[in-house]
Amino acid sequence: MNTRFHDRPEAGQQLATRLTEFKNRKDVLVLALPRGGVPVAFEIAKKLNLPLDVCLVRKLGVPDRRELAMGAIASGGVRIINYNVVNWLNLSPSIIEKVTQEEKLELARRELVYRGDKPWPTITHQTIILVDDGIATGSTIKAAIAILKQQHPQKIIVAVPVAPPSVCRQLELEVAQVVCLEKPDNLNSISLWYDDFSQTSDQEVCNLLALTSGVSLAN
Repeated sequence: MNTRFHDRPEAGQQLATRLTEFKNRKDVLVLALPRGGVPVAFEIAKKLNLPLDVCLVRKLGVPDRRELAMGAIASGGVRIINYNVVNWLNLSPSIIEKVTQEEKLELARRELVYRGDKPWPTITHQTIILVDDGIATGSTIKAAIAILKQQHPQKIIVAVPVAPPSVCRQLELEVAQVVCLEKPDNLNSISLWYDDFSQTSDQEVCNLLALTSGVSLAN
């Protein structure tokens, strides 16, 4: 292991130093994957004086091994299946569908809690910095990329503290740029790269989004 981040805000501050070319740009939007990606993205948005919003995606966790993604879903009916995991564990279509329906309910709940009646931000012709607190299999971030591409952004930049090099290479084929601070061959678990990887609450997500709503983020 090369580096441990103290917590998500520190990881976001480090990422911001790699994204300074986008500071104060009117055509750039930071989108976070809730919940853990929001504290990371908040620091990027704050340091670069950029607007922050969320991109709602849900991981399809393997039953009894929820941390292992067999796919992911996003708003608009997007579903990405990780067939490597599905075939490895011999998961049936009925299991995949059951988990999908469960996560659709959670996706709808989060949509209501985080966004309410707030309109979606403009994505078309914008540069999107898509942020999470780390990537393991890549299923969740790929679902987010799929939903964003439907809205025709100018380009998408993935910014994460840690991800396997193989996943970074896959993402580089799908987006304009991947900014990743650490690329361990043996990731094991994203949590191992943080001293503090405590769960981000819905309230924290809402608080951070409220702090960036309609105000300048400049220090």
